[in-house]
Amino acid sequence: MTTRPELDVDMDAQRLFEGFENLMPFRVRDILLVSSLYDSFILKEDGRLNELLIGESLELNLQQIPSLTQVSTGAEALAIARSNPRFNLIVTNLQVGDMDAAQLAREIHAAGLDIPVVVLAYDYRELKDFVARNPNSEIERVFLWQGNVRMLIAIVKYVEDRRNAPHDTSAIGVPVILVVEDNIRYYSSFLPVIYTELIGQSRRVIREGINVAHKLLRMRARPKILLASSYEEAERLVLQYRNYLLGVVSDVEFPRNGELSSEAGFELAHLISDTVPDVPIVLQSSRAQFREQAFEKGLSFLRKRSPTLLADLRHVLTEQFGFGDFVFRLPDQSEVGRAADLGDLEAMLQEVPVESIVYHAQSNHFSHWLMARTEFALAQKLRPRKVSDFASPEHLRSDLVASIADYRGEQSELLIGDFSPAALSSSNAFFLRIGDGSLGGKARGLAFMRHLLRKHRFSRKFRNVRVTVPPAVVLASGVFDEFLQENHLADFALNCDDDATIEQKFLEAALPSSVRNQLLEFLSEIHYPLAVRSSSLLEDSQYQPFTGVYETFMLSNHHPELSVRLEQLMEAVKRVYASTFSQHAKAYVRATPYRLEEEKMAVILQQVVGAAHGERFYPDFAGVARSYNFYPVPPMNYGDGIAAVALGLGRAVVDGGKCLSFCPRYPRHLVQFSSVEDILANSQSDFWALELNHAKGADTDSAASMREVRFGLDAAEKDGTLYAVASTYSPDNHAVYDGVSRAGSRIVSFAPVLKYDVFPLAPLLEQLTKVGEDAFGRPVEIEFAIRLPQNGSEAAECGFLQIRPLVLSREGEELRLDEVDPTRLVCQSSKVLGNGRVTDLRDVVVVDFHRFERARSQEVARGVAHFNALLSARGVPYLLVGVGRWGSTEPWLGIPVEWDEISGARVIVEAGFRDFRVTPSQGSHFFQNLTAFQVGYFTVNPDAGEGFVDWDWLNATPSMAEDGCVRHLHFDTPLTVVMNGKTSQGLIFKPELPA
Repeated sequence: MTTRPELDVDMDAQRLFEGFENLMPFRVRDILLVSSLYDSFILKEDGRLNELLIGESLELNLQQIPSLTQVSTGAEALAIARSNPRFNLIVTNLQVGDMDAAQLAREIHAAGLDIPVVVLAYDYRELKDFVARNPNSEIERVFLWQGNVRMLIAIVKYVEDRRNAPHDTSAIGVPVILVVEDNIRYYSSFLPVIYTELIGQSRRVIREGINVAHKLLRMRARPKILLASSYEEAERLVLQYRNYLLGVVSDVEFPRNGELSSEAGFELAHLISDTVPDVPIVLQSSRAQFREQAFEKGLSFLRKRSPTLLADLRHVLTEQFGFGDFVFRLPDQSEVGRAADLGDLEAMLQEVPVESIVYHAQSNHFSHWLMARTEFALAQKLRPRKVSDFASPEHLRSDLVASIADYRGEQSELLIGDFSPAALSSSNAFFLRIGDGSLGGKARGLAFMRHLLRKHRFSRKFRNVRVTVPPAVVLASGVFDEFLQENHLADFALNCDDDATIEQKFLEAALPSSVRNQLLEFLSEIHYPLAVRSSSLLEDSQYQPFTGVYETFMLSNHHPELSVRLEQLMEAVKRVYASTFSQHAKAYVRATPYRLEEEKMAVILQQVVGAAHGERFYPDFAGVARSYNFYPVPPMNYGDGIAAVALGLGRAVVDGGKCLSFCPRYPRHLVQFSSVEDILANSQSDFWALELNHAKGADTDSAASMREVRFGLDAAEKDGTLYAVASTYSPDNHAVYDGVSRAGSRIVSFAPVLKYDVFPLAPLLEQLTKVGEDAFGRPVEIEFAIRLPQNGSEAAECGFLQIRPLVLSREGEELRLDEVDPTRLVCQSSKVLGNGRVTDLRDVVVVDFHRFERARSQEVARGVAHFNALLSARGVPYLLVGVGRWGSTEPWLGIPVEWDEISGARVIVEAGFRDFRVTPSQGSHFFQNLTAFQVGYFTVNPDAGEGFVDWDWLNATPSMAEDGCVRHLHFDTPLTVVMNGKTSQGLIFKPELPA
């Protein structure tokens, strides 16, 4: 039996102090990221990545910290890697423009470059296909992005640990944790958790350090994490590091001798127990039957499919970390002050003895601490300065104070700051955070756009228009975690299937007291209406945007009592938290590769763009714009984009209600306003606004008092907001006239804006979407709100509210649709979203065209949801055929289903009413989910020459079951769906009859 070597305590301590600078000889200092600009922004900015990287890369010379350089193609990566030897890690997407990741790795290796190439994939289906096609490659390891920004930290640490373990273990006995897992999705979840907990533990123990050097040693001497995916690899690592093993986390089933072995984990545990008896071993498996066998052998066991798997893993490990204060000292090391943040540093510099400032400046302590706080620009500014450059020590003090003050003022308009009342009062363009953790996808997108707006100086491009992200405070995901933990809500919420019960429990729970106090400080300074918006970890991600899944609430913030406003705000926050666990959200997550437990919720508290009009508050207009038009009509092209805009708040657009669609490049080409009849049928007839005194009454739903209210156009005319967006219909001569100067019915036509440039909406949206698309490397969708000036001295305001990527079909083949006998078809359409073939549909859920009544659309929605639940539970995809617009919140426009109520449909058909033509609602959240899940979508309007549905054939087919006018049909042979994404043409073939 092998035992661990006993070290002489005194000599070991001496060796540790003398040798800590030699630890980690391989450092990832320069990362080449082969991806879009947006991916680079996510990895750099969200979750304070650089601060986390510094925490583990800390040296006495702090300018050597990991940096990210982003390129967009494999060819660029090869060129820069060959010409610049500084790069020591390449992180790449699966497909990098002109080549895939495997080819890039081969080219790097063939060039003789010793640079590890790691793949960070974003789509699990693409990843599985890639691995199957490249079982053996030069790639060091493949990881799956699952919304956790710490994934890149885990990749960096994985590469460093793999190369440094031999040296660091032999040098001073750095311990090793072995992780054995062959499933990419699971180890991509585990490693960020393990590294987070280990680094957090290191940060706790540095408080016990004897001096600065000892603290640094304890940070850098954290355990190494080694990953193995086969028995042979794990066995080699166990034998190599048997004297340094701290613990093992292992799957039960993984390859041995090239084949999957159901006993591999137990056999490895036996080897480890014989070799190093005192090493704790945790086995994990999706099969619960291994639990007792593990317990019999004295091993811990985790069930992979447990909804609390990651929480269970954290119990095995430890908690998070963070950096400490700046300690002001005199040359004799006596302490004379402390600074917890940059504001404290500025204040303390004006108070501490000048001898302390000189002492720290001589050793670059200020720039070092600033680098550790991710204040890189200020650190680089201060570092070259020497004490001898100043006339006197007091001049040095003044310069430091002025430099920090200038920097803080500049950053308040650009960067994400920590919340404080001083930060609120220092700028009206703040973007602040409360708590640790991630900002979430929506807030991350807003932070990214602040960066782009400043970079492109948008407000200078459009005279008298101020283009901004409205000021906001973000409750980061750490507050959500703390709320769940303090109130013991996580397990309950994951397992409860009643939304009302979840909501009630969350409302009864208390927010952390520190957060409550900060919200009180926030409301003491802020007196305008607030939008309380969800910003989950996965929301607005590149491949699963989670659009419209979670709640948003609108607060007038108008009550005279501060305590009442605070209670309203806290209630709204808790309702957003509760929506994370709604049945709607759970159903959505089940349709993705993600786990609900991995989802975290941040909340944005953001100023509502608009102006008060008596008791109403709303913008002059708001809407959505996309850089890609799924349904272009000549002269428009796909890349010209599309916008949807409405008077008032943007709910009319995102809920799929009546609004105006136009192409920013051709703003006067309005297809839906082709005739007077079209204008009357399609124009907006009411608008949404925030009611400033919308108090909660005895018979009023509490949540309803936090939502927009619908008003008629007569209210807008009274408010004086129609002048910029309206025309007038004259029934006497059946004509529509621009403006509101004459008598008649008001029509929201946006003619003053689109024809007469009252506001430069079209060019502004065209440029905003273009900048967003270039930065993301793919088409994008943005949400905006416009407030026109109230007087001649004011500038108009364009509030940038959201940006998210559009998910387009990944099918590369352009399918030819030849002439087909119409009798062979269930459906044909010239307005189809999607590309490719679907050949496995044997089930159809159809709303009977002849029996459907608009007044009963809510009942129809419940019938559709019923069949969706039955088929989804069996994993059966189906074709959904209905009347009117799917997902509309206005029953007279269609069937008001939620996304999770039709999430099992592989292909959807929406057909026009007999008296009403349906148009694709490209601004709605529902439409975003169609593209995200790559659901084929057919829009049919036979009277307009836009395809047909063979209703007679569907009606003649016997039903498997019926729920009102909703029928379930089943066929022994599948239907075939063919879609051409380039031409927007699509066909659905009837099942082939057996010969």
